Amino acid sequence: MSELRVGVVGVGQRATLALAAHRPGVARVVSCADPSPRGRADAVRLFGPGTAVHTDHTGMAGDGLDAVFVLTPDDRHVEPSLFFLAAGVPVFVEKPLAITVDGCDRLLRAAFETGTRLYVGHNLRHLPVLRRMREMIEEGAIGRVRSVWCRHFVGHGGDYYFKDWHAERARTTGLLLQKGAHDLDVIHWLAGGYSRDVVAMGDLAVYGANPRRPAPAGPAAGPGPEAPPEAEDPARMPDWFNPDIWPPTALSGLNPVVDVEDISMMLTRLDNGVLASYQQCHFTPDYWRNYTVIGDEGRLENFGDGLEDESPAVRLWNRRRSGYRADADRTETVSGGEHPHGGADDALVREFLRFAASGGPTETSPVAAREAVAAGTAATASLRAGGTRTEVPPLAPGLVRYFAAHQEKGPGARPYGGAVD
Repeated sequence: MSELRVGVVGVGQRATLALAAHRPGVARVVSCADPSPRGRADAVRLFGPGTAVHTDHTGMAGDGLDAVFVLTPDDRHVEPSLFFLAAGVPVFVEKPLAITVDGCDRLLRAAFETGTRLYVGHNLRHLPVLRRMREMIEEGAIGRVRSVWCRHFVGHGGDYYFKDWHAERARTTGLLLQKGAHDLDVIHWLAGGYSRDVVAMGDLAVYGANPRRPAPAGPAAGPGPEAPPEAEDPARMPDWFNPDIWPPTALSGLNPVVDVEDISMMLTRLDNGVLASYQQCHFTPDYWRNYTVIGDEGRLENFGDGLEDESPAVRLWNRRRSGYRADADRTETVSGGEHPHGGADDALVREFLRFAASGGPTETSPVAAREAVAAGTAATASLRAGGTRTEVPPLAPGLVRYFAAHQEKGPGARPYGGAVD
Protein backbone atom coordinates (compact mmCIF):
# COMPACT_ATOMS: atom_id res chain seq x y z
CA MET A 1 0.00 0.00 0.00
CA SER A 2 1.10 3.59 -0.48
CA GLU A 3 2.35 5.63 2.45
CA LEU A 4 -0.53 6.74 4.67
CA ARG A 5 -0.83 10.40 5.61
CA VAL A 6 -1.62 10.42 9.33
CA GLY A 7 -2.97 13.14 11.63
CA VAL A 8 -2.84 13.46 15.41
CA VAL A 9 -5.32 15.30 17.61
CA GLY A 10 -3.79 15.87 21.06
CA VAL A 11 0.01 15.73 21.23
CA GLY A 12 0.42 14.84 24.88
CA GLN A 13 1.49 11.86 26.93
CA ARG A 14 0.02 9.25 24.58
CA ALA A 15 1.68 10.78 21.52
CA THR A 16 3.98 7.75 21.70
CA LEU A 17 1.21 5.84 19.92
CA ALA A 18 1.37 8.20 16.96
CA LEU A 19 5.17 8.07 17.08
CA ALA A 20 4.91 4.29 16.62
CA ALA A 21 2.81 4.98 13.50
CA HIS A 22 5.37 7.44 12.08
CA ARG A 23 7.15 4.92 9.85
CA PRO A 24 8.12 6.62 6.59
CA GLY A 25 7.36 4.33 3.69
CA VAL A 26 4.35 2.89 5.55
CA ALA A 27 2.81 5.87 7.33
CA ARG A 28 3.89 9.42 8.06
CA VAL A 29 2.45 11.88 10.57
CA VAL A 30 1.91 15.04 8.53
CA SER A 31 -0.62 17.04 10.57
CA CYS A 32 -1.25 17.67 14.28
CA ALA A 33 -3.58 19.75 16.42
CA ASP A 34 -3.18 20.75 20.05
CA PRO A 35 -4.53 23.79 21.94
CA SER A 36 -1.31 24.26 23.95
CA PRO A 37 1.99 25.70 22.72
CA ARG A 38 3.78 22.78 24.37
CA GLY A 39 1.76 20.25 22.40
CA ARG A 40 2.37 22.07 19.12
CA ALA A 41 6.09 22.30 19.82
CA ASP A 42 6.16 18.58 20.61
CA ALA A 43 4.46 17.86 17.27
CA VAL A 44 7.34 19.48 15.42
CA ARG A 45 9.93 17.83 17.66
CA LEU A 46 8.44 14.34 17.27
CA PHE A 47 7.36 14.35 13.64
CA GLY A 48 9.60 16.91 11.97
CA PRO A 49 9.57 20.55 10.89
CA GLY A 50 7.42 19.82 7.86
CA THR A 51 4.47 18.79 10.05
CA ALA A 52 1.39 21.00 9.68
CA VAL A 53 0.43 22.25 13.15
CA HIS A 54 -2.96 23.61 14.20
CA THR A 55 -4.60 24.79 17.42
CA ASP A 56 -7.83 22.92 16.64
CA HIS A 57 -8.72 19.72 14.81
CA THR A 58 -10.93 21.54 12.31
CA GLY A 59 -7.80 23.16 10.90
CA MET A 60 -6.61 19.73 9.75
CA ALA A 61 -9.44 19.39 7.22
CA GLY A 62 -7.33 20.40 4.23
CA ASP A 63 -4.27 18.30 5.04
CA GLY A 64 -5.21 15.27 2.94
CA LEU A 65 -5.30 12.70 5.73
CA ASP A 66 -5.73 8.95 5.31
CA ALA A 67 -6.07 8.23 9.06
CA VAL A 68 -6.13 10.14 12.34
CA PHE A 69 -5.28 9.42 15.98
CA VAL A 70 -7.52 11.09 18.60
CA LEU A 71 -5.32 11.19 21.72
CA THR A 72 -7.01 13.99 23.65
CA PRO A 73 -8.18 13.79 27.28
CA ASP A 74 -11.15 11.43 27.56
CA ASP A 75 -13.91 14.06 27.66
CA ARG A 76 -12.69 15.44 24.33
CA HIS A 77 -12.77 12.25 22.26
CA VAL A 78 -16.21 12.59 20.74
CA GLU A 79 -16.24 15.84 18.77
CA PRO A 80 -12.97 15.42 16.81
CA SER A 81 -13.84 11.77 16.14
CA LEU A 82 -17.25 12.75 14.75
CA PHE A 83 -15.57 15.42 12.63
CA PHE A 84 -13.19 12.98 10.96
CA LEU A 85 -15.75 10.20 10.61
CA ALA A 86 -17.95 12.66 8.72
CA ALA A 87 -14.96 13.59 6.55
CA GLY A 88 -14.34 9.93 5.66
CA VAL A 89 -11.02 9.66 7.52
CA PRO A 90 -10.51 6.41 9.51
CA VAL A 91 -10.25 7.21 13.22
CA PHE A 92 -8.22 5.71 16.06
CA VAL A 93 -9.73 6.74 19.43
CA GLU A 94 -7.67 6.18 22.55
CA LYS A 95 -9.47 4.23 25.25
CA PRO A 96 -11.95 4.77 26.80
CA LEU A 97 -14.03 5.45 23.70
CA ALA A 98 -15.95 8.16 25.60
CA ILE A 99 -16.95 8.97 29.19
CA THR A 100 -20.68 8.32 28.66
CA VAL A 101 -22.72 5.62 26.94
CA ASP A 102 -24.38 8.30 24.82
CA GLY A 103 -21.00 9.52 23.62
CA CYS A 104 -20.01 5.99 22.63
CA ASP A 105 -23.28 5.36 20.82
CA ARG A 106 -22.98 8.62 18.89
CA LEU A 107 -19.59 7.50 17.60
CA LEU A 108 -20.79 4.03 16.63
CA ARG A 109 -23.83 5.47 14.84
CA ALA A 110 -21.62 7.96 13.00
CA ALA A 111 -19.26 5.20 11.87
CA PHE A 112 -22.25 3.23 10.57
CA GLU A 113 -23.87 6.17 8.83
CA THR A 114 -20.70 7.33 7.10
CA GLY A 115 -19.12 3.95 6.47
CA THR A 116 -15.86 5.36 7.87
CA ARG A 117 -13.68 2.94 9.82
CA LEU A 118 -13.56 3.36 13.61
CA TYR A 119 -10.90 1.78 15.84
CA VAL A 120 -10.41 1.96 19.62
CA GLY A 121 -7.04 1.71 21.40
CA HIS A 122 -7.61 -1.18 23.79
CA ASN A 123 -3.97 -2.26 23.72
CA LEU A 124 -4.31 -4.97 26.40
CA ARG A 125 -5.86 -7.22 23.75
CA HIS A 126 -2.37 -7.31 22.26
CA LEU A 127 -0.57 -7.96 25.56
CA PRO A 128 1.22 -11.33 25.24
CA VAL A 129 0.25 -12.74 28.65
CA LEU A 130 -3.45 -11.98 28.14
CA ARG A 131 -3.40 -13.34 24.61
CA ARG A 132 -1.95 -16.59 25.96
CA MET A 133 -4.66 -16.77 28.63
CA ARG A 134 -7.33 -16.36 25.97
CA GLU A 135 -5.69 -19.03 23.79
CA MET A 136 -5.65 -21.48 26.71
CA ILE A 137 -9.34 -20.80 27.33
CA GLU A 138 -10.12 -21.42 23.66
CA GLU A 139 -8.06 -24.62 23.79
CA GLY A 140 -10.37 -25.89 26.54
CA ALA A 141 -7.75 -25.90 29.29
CA ILE A 142 -10.31 -25.00 31.99
CA GLY A 143 -13.52 -26.17 30.37
CA ARG A 144 -16.34 -23.67 30.12
CA VAL A 145 -15.63 -20.28 31.71
CA ARG A 146 -17.87 -19.65 34.71
CA SER A 147 -16.24 -16.69 36.44
CA VAL A 148 -13.55 -14.04 35.96
CA TRP A 149 -11.93 -12.08 38.80
CA CYS A 150 -9.64 -9.10 38.31
CA ARG A 151 -7.61 -7.27 40.96
CA HIS A 152 -5.90 -4.10 39.77
CA PHE A 153 -3.26 -2.71 42.11
CA VAL A 154 -2.61 0.84 40.87
CA GLY A 155 0.58 1.50 42.80
CA HIS A 156 1.27 4.98 41.41
CA GLY A 157 -2.38 5.99 41.43
CA GLY A 158 -1.86 9.25 43.32
CA ASP A 159 0.69 10.59 40.82
CA TYR A 160 -0.97 9.10 37.76
CA TYR A 161 -4.62 9.93 38.43
CA PHE A 162 -5.05 12.46 41.23
CA LYS A 163 -2.83 15.33 40.13
CA ASP A 164 -4.59 16.28 36.90
CA TRP A 165 -7.93 16.08 35.08
CA HIS A 166 -8.32 12.35 35.82
CA ALA A 167 -9.40 13.30 39.36
CA GLU A 168 -12.56 15.07 38.15
CA ARG A 169 -15.91 13.41 37.52
CA ALA A 170 -16.65 16.03 34.88
CA ARG A 171 -13.65 14.84 32.87
CA THR A 172 -13.81 11.04 33.40
CA THR A 173 -17.14 10.05 35.03
CA GLY A 174 -14.91 8.12 37.46
CA LEU A 175 -11.83 5.92 37.58
CA LEU A 176 -13.95 2.79 37.64
CA LEU A 177 -14.70 3.77 34.03
CA GLN A 178 -11.51 5.62 33.06
CA LYS A 179 -8.94 3.20 34.44
CA GLY A 180 -11.30 0.22 34.54
CA ALA A 181 -12.24 0.34 30.84
CA HIS A 182 -9.07 -1.64 30.10
CA ASP A 183 -9.85 -4.35 32.64
CA LEU A 184 -13.57 -4.54 31.94
CA ASP A 185 -12.81 -5.04 28.25
CA VAL A 186 -10.39 -7.85 29.12
CA ILE A 187 -12.90 -9.46 31.51
CA HIS A 188 -15.51 -9.43 28.74
CA TRP A 189 -12.95 -10.74 26.20
CA LEU A 190 -11.83 -13.64 28.38
CA ALA A 191 -15.40 -14.50 29.41
CA GLY A 192 -16.94 -14.24 25.94
CA GLY A 193 -19.78 -11.94 26.99
CA TYR A 194 -20.78 -8.46 28.14
CA SER A 195 -21.97 -7.13 31.50
CA ARG A 196 -25.72 -6.70 31.79
CA ASP A 197 -26.30 -5.88 35.46
CA VAL A 198 -23.89 -4.67 38.11
CA VAL A 199 -23.55 -3.70 41.75
CA ALA A 200 -20.59 -1.75 43.09
CA MET A 201 -19.21 0.00 46.12
CA GLY A 202 -16.36 2.49 46.40
CA ASP A 203 -14.90 5.40 48.29
CA LEU A 204 -12.45 8.29 48.20
CA ALA A 205 -10.66 6.68 51.12
CA VAL A 206 -7.14 8.19 51.04
CA TYR A 207 -6.60 11.04 48.61
CA GLY A 208 -9.62 13.07 49.68
CA ALA A 209 -7.61 14.54 52.58
CA ASN A 210 -4.32 15.20 50.73
CA PRO A 211 -3.18 18.80 50.10
CA ARG A 212 -4.28 20.19 46.74
CA ARG A 213 -2.75 22.92 44.64
CA PRO A 214 -4.80 26.08 44.09
CA ALA A 215 -7.02 26.34 41.04
CA PRO A 216 -5.47 28.46 38.26
CA ALA A 217 -7.08 31.77 37.50
CA GLY A 218 -8.73 32.62 34.22
CA PRO A 219 -10.86 30.81 31.63
CA ALA A 220 -8.30 28.04 31.06
CA ALA A 221 -9.06 26.65 34.52
CA GLY A 222 -12.49 25.31 33.66
CA PRO A 223 -12.90 21.57 33.03
CA GLY A 224 -14.61 20.06 30.04
CA PRO A 225 -14.53 20.47 26.28
CA GLU A 226 -14.81 24.27 26.24
CA ALA A 227 -11.07 24.93 26.64
CA PRO A 228 -9.91 28.04 24.76
CA PRO A 229 -7.83 27.59 21.59
CA GLU A 230 -4.72 28.93 23.34
CA ALA A 231 -4.90 26.84 26.52
CA GLU A 232 -2.19 27.11 29.12
CA ASP A 233 0.68 24.66 28.68
CA PRO A 234 -0.46 21.71 30.80
CA ALA A 235 1.88 19.87 33.10
CA ARG A 236 2.15 16.14 32.44
CA MET A 237 2.65 13.22 34.78
CA PRO A 238 6.44 12.84 34.18
CA ASP A 239 6.84 16.49 35.26
CA TRP A 240 5.80 15.71 38.83
CA PHE A 241 6.13 11.95 39.29
CA ASN A 242 8.20 10.99 42.35
CA PRO A 243 8.24 7.26 43.20
CA ASP A 244 10.02 7.91 46.51
CA ILE A 245 7.04 9.56 48.18
CA TRP A 246 5.43 7.08 50.59
CA PRO A 247 2.93 6.50 52.12
CA PRO A 248 0.20 7.81 49.80
CA THR A 249 -1.03 10.19 52.50
CA ALA A 250 2.28 12.09 52.07
CA LEU A 251 1.46 13.05 48.49
CA SER A 252 0.75 16.76 47.98
CA GLY A 253 -0.10 19.04 45.06
CA LEU A 254 -3.19 17.12 44.06
CA ASN A 255 -5.60 18.44 41.43
CA PRO A 256 -7.75 21.33 42.72
CA VAL A 257 -10.83 19.14 42.17
CA VAL A 258 -10.74 15.58 43.50
CA ASP A 259 -14.17 13.94 43.42
CA VAL A 260 -13.52 10.43 42.02
CA GLU A 261 -13.07 7.26 44.07
CA ASP A 262 -9.61 5.85 44.85
CA ILE A 263 -10.92 2.37 45.70
CA SER A 264 -13.83 0.55 44.06
CA MET A 265 -15.27 -2.96 43.86
CA MET A 266 -17.71 -4.22 41.26
CA LEU A 267 -19.73 -7.40 40.73
CA THR A 268 -21.39 -8.13 37.40
CA ARG A 269 -23.41 -10.81 35.60
CA LEU A 270 -22.64 -11.13 31.90
CA ASP A 271 -25.16 -11.89 29.16
CA ASN A 272 -23.82 -15.46 28.89
CA GLY A 273 -24.27 -16.14 32.62
CA VAL A 274 -20.61 -15.66 33.61
CA LEU A 275 -20.15 -13.91 36.95
CA ALA A 276 -17.27 -11.45 37.27
CA SER A 277 -15.68 -9.20 39.86
CA TYR A 278 -13.37 -6.24 39.52
CA GLN A 279 -11.40 -4.49 42.26
CA GLN A 280 -9.34 -1.35 41.73
CA CYS A 281 -7.15 0.37 44.34
CA HIS A 282 -5.01 3.47 43.77
CA PHE A 283 -2.90 3.40 46.93
CA THR A 284 -1.21 0.00 46.89
CA PRO A 285 2.61 -0.29 47.14
CA ASP A 286 2.76 -2.49 44.01
CA TYR A 287 1.44 -1.91 40.48
CA TRP A 288 0.08 -4.81 38.42
CA ARG A 289 -3.03 -6.62 37.29
CA ASN A 290 -4.08 -10.10 38.32
CA TYR A 291 -6.76 -11.99 36.37
CA THR A 292 -8.21 -15.27 37.58
CA VAL A 293 -10.43 -17.23 35.16
CA ILE A 294 -12.38 -20.12 36.64
CA GLY A 295 -13.95 -22.78 34.45
CA ASP A 296 -15.81 -25.97 35.26
CA GLU A 297 -12.58 -27.99 34.66
CA GLY A 298 -9.87 -25.75 36.14
CA ARG A 299 -8.64 -22.20 36.57
CA LEU A 300 -6.01 -19.86 35.11
CA GLU A 301 -4.18 -17.00 36.77
CA ASN A 302 -1.49 -14.59 35.58
CA PHE A 303 1.50 -13.66 37.76
CA GLY A 304 2.91 -10.42 36.40
CA ASP A 305 1.34 -8.62 33.45
CA GLY A 306 4.32 -7.97 31.17
CA LEU A 307 3.89 -4.20 31.12
CA GLU A 308 7.37 -3.78 32.57
CA ASP A 309 10.56 -5.75 31.85
CA GLU A 310 9.57 -8.94 33.65
CA SER A 311 8.42 -12.10 31.91
CA PRO A 312 4.99 -12.94 33.32
CA ALA A 313 3.61 -16.43 33.81
CA VAL A 314 0.24 -18.05 33.28
CA ARG A 315 -0.50 -20.78 35.81
CA LEU A 316 -3.08 -23.50 35.29
CA TRP A 317 -4.64 -25.65 38.01
CA ASN A 318 -6.76 -28.50 36.64
CA ARG A 319 -6.29 -31.38 39.12
CA ARG A 320 -8.02 -31.85 42.45
CA ARG A 321 -5.88 -31.17 45.54
CA SER A 322 -6.10 -30.03 49.13
CA GLY A 323 -4.50 -26.69 49.87
CA TYR A 324 -2.80 -24.19 47.58
CA ARG A 325 0.18 -25.11 45.39
CA ALA A 326 2.00 -22.13 43.91
CA ASP A 327 3.72 -24.26 41.27
CA ALA A 328 0.34 -25.16 39.72
CA ASP A 329 -0.23 -28.10 37.38
CA ARG A 330 1.14 -26.24 34.39
CA THR A 331 3.05 -22.97 34.17
CA GLU A 332 3.82 -21.07 30.99
CA THR A 333 6.26 -18.16 30.99
CA VAL A 334 5.36 -15.53 28.42
CA SER A 335 7.75 -13.06 26.86
CA GLY A 336 6.97 -9.57 28.14
CA GLY A 337 7.69 -7.98 24.77
CA GLU A 338 9.25 -4.59 24.12
CA HIS A 339 8.25 -1.28 25.62
CA PRO A 340 5.96 0.54 25.71
CA HIS A 341 3.31 -1.66 27.31
CA GLY A 342 5.02 -4.97 26.64
CA GLY A 343 4.91 -4.53 22.86
CA ALA A 344 1.13 -4.10 22.90
CA ASP A 345 1.24 -0.49 21.69
CA ASP A 346 3.27 -1.35 18.58
CA ALA A 347 0.97 -4.26 17.73
CA LEU A 348 -2.07 -2.04 18.26
CA VAL A 349 -0.75 0.67 15.95
CA ARG A 350 0.23 -1.81 13.24
CA GLU A 351 -3.27 -3.27 13.33
CA PHE A 352 -4.88 0.17 13.04
CA LEU A 353 -2.73 1.18 10.07
CA ARG A 354 -3.63 -2.03 8.26
CA PHE A 355 -7.30 -1.58 9.14
CA ALA A 356 -7.32 2.06 8.02
CA ALA A 357 -5.76 1.11 4.68
CA SER A 358 -7.63 -2.07 3.82
CA GLY A 359 -10.18 -3.00 6.50
CA GLY A 360 -10.74 -6.54 7.70
CA PRO A 361 -10.97 -8.18 11.16
CA THR A 362 -9.29 -6.62 14.19
CA GLU A 363 -8.53 -7.85 17.70
CA THR A 364 -10.08 -4.74 19.20
CA SER A 365 -13.77 -3.94 18.80
CA PRO A 366 -15.71 -0.65 18.92
CA VAL A 367 -18.70 -2.57 20.30
CA ALA A 368 -16.55 -4.12 23.05
CA ALA A 369 -15.11 -0.67 23.81
CA ARG A 370 -18.63 0.69 24.15
CA GLU A 371 -19.61 -2.21 26.41
CA ALA A 372 -16.63 -1.56 28.70
CA VAL A 373 -17.71 2.08 29.07
CA ALA A 374 -21.33 1.04 29.61
CA ALA A 375 -20.33 -1.41 32.35
CA GLY A 376 -18.06 1.16 34.02
CA THR A 377 -20.76 3.84 33.85
CA ALA A 378 -23.38 1.54 35.37
CA ALA A 379 -20.99 0.43 38.13
CA THR A 380 -20.13 4.04 38.95
CA ALA A 381 -23.81 4.89 39.19
CA SER A 382 -24.32 1.88 41.47
CA LEU A 383 -21.52 2.72 43.89
CA ARG A 384 -22.67 6.37 44.12
CA ALA A 385 -26.18 5.16 44.90
CA GLY A 386 -25.04 2.95 47.77
CA GLY A 387 -24.56 -0.28 45.82
CA THR A 388 -27.95 -0.53 44.11
CA ARG A 389 -28.35 -3.03 41.26
CA THR A 390 -27.94 -1.18 37.96
CA GLU A 391 -28.65 -2.48 34.47
CA VAL A 392 -26.27 -1.95 31.56
CA PRO A 393 -28.11 -0.65 28.48
CA PRO A 394 -27.63 -2.87 25.41
CA LEU A 395 -26.51 -1.57 22.02
CA ALA A 396 -28.93 -1.53 19.08
CA PRO A 397 -28.74 -4.95 17.35
CA GLY A 398 -28.22 -3.39 13.93
CA LEU A 399 -25.05 -1.74 15.12
CA VAL A 400 -23.88 -4.97 16.73
CA ARG A 401 -24.29 -6.77 13.40
CA TYR A 402 -22.50 -4.04 11.48
CA PHE A 403 -19.40 -4.08 13.65
CA ALA A 404 -19.42 -7.90 13.85
CA ALA A 405 -19.09 -7.80 10.03
CA HIS A 406 -15.89 -5.71 10.44
CA GLN A 407 -17.66 -2.48 9.45
CA GLU A 408 -18.55 -3.72 5.98
CA LYS A 409 -22.08 -3.00 4.77
CA GLY A 410 -23.76 -5.77 2.85
CA PRO A 411 -25.96 -5.39 -0.24
CA GLY A 412 -29.08 -3.35 0.38
CA ALA A 413 -27.84 -1.91 3.67
CA ARG A 414 -29.80 1.15 4.74
CA PRO A 415 -28.59 4.17 6.69
CA TYR A 416 -28.82 3.89 10.42
CA GLY A 417 -32.10 5.01 11.92
CA GLY A 418 -32.98 5.65 15.54
CA ALA A 419 -34.78 2.30 15.81
CA VAL A 420 -32.52 -0.41 14.46
CA ASP A 421 -34.22 -3.69 15.43
